[in-house]
Amino acid sequence: MIDSAALESRLAAVRTRIANAAGRAGRDPATIRLVAISKTFDADSVRAAAHAGQVDFGENRVQDALDKMDRTADLPLRWHLVGHLQRNKARKAGVRVDWIHSVDGPDLVGAIDAAAAAANRRVELLVQVDMAGEPTKHGAREVDLAPIFAAGASCQAARVVGLMLLPPFVDDPQDARPWFRGLSDLRRRLLDRGVAPGQLAELSMGMSHDFEVAVEEGATIVRVGSAIFGARMTKAGAVAPPGSGR
Repeated sequence: MIDSAALESRLAAVRTRIANAAGRAGRDPATIRLVAISKTFDADSVRAAAHAGQVDFGENRVQDALDKMDRTADLPLRWHLVGHLQRNKARKAGVRVDWIHSVDGPDLVGAIDAAAAAANRRVELLVQVDMAGEPTKHGAREVDLAPIFAAGASCQAARVVGLMLLPPFVDDPQDARPWFRGLSDLRRRLLDRGVAPGQLAELSMGMSHDFEVAVEEGATIVRVGSAIFGARMTKAGAVAPPGSGR
């Protein structure tokens, strides 16, 4: 049973924290998109958040996103895929989801664009950047970004609109600040190299544990799960603490 009142209270608190962080940075809170990450939570939880005014929702896996999209098809929601996307799942994602945060190669850009064009729809793409070199995470290194943006420039139905970062988890959110600042610095370097501003308009960074620091460092999209939906269950059946996932 969903405690809708508690969920609505947590969602309101997250919005307030985003607004306060934006204020500290001299930014307009309206320029920051909150994506509610609903992985491991059911469609009823999505409905409860939507009832409280939430529009953007995210999932890690394509099939989970499609299932929840089908179960909430009567609601005017935007769906984001934030987890790693394999090439063989690009068509399914390209014809259904609205945003894909995990593009990491030019071939993937082309596959998504072809699928979206065939479905006569638009998809917004973010390039996932690997800044830490963690073997368990995906993303493109800085030296490999140019072909991805070149592929994006030739898209017909998909649009590359920015960068995404999944930094190493740290206990103190302040320790994530250099990673977020590094993504902002990378955007400036890419602009200096001639990448079109429209391809670098968005910075997707910051999760439940550290989204306020990310906002202070320029995030335009934050991906918040447990701070909205509550503690999530792990595969082993244990409760994961808030901030341990998106």
